[in-house]
Amino acid sequence: MAPIALTLYSRPGCHLCDEMKEIVYPVAQELGCSVTAVDISADPELEARYATEIPVLLINGRKAFKYRLTQPELRKRLRAEEKVR
Repeated sequence: MAPIALTLYSRPGCHLCDEMKEIVYPVAQELGCSVTAVDISADPELEARYATEIPVLLINGRKAFKYRLTQPELRKRLRAEEKVR
């Protein structure tokens, strides 16, 4: 089975984005998830869509978190995702 795919939309200079990355990367490594970080400032369409919501974390293509999360919240959501696969 393919790993759970996490997509993190962010931009440089965003302190909330940095905080989310500090949570997402270790948990993803621990649970064997793949992570793709996307800089929305490099894409006008993504900038228009997510400019006021970043950071945004998608789990398998679905929006799961924005602004803030905790390690326990992320682990709980990822374990729930594993059960429905």
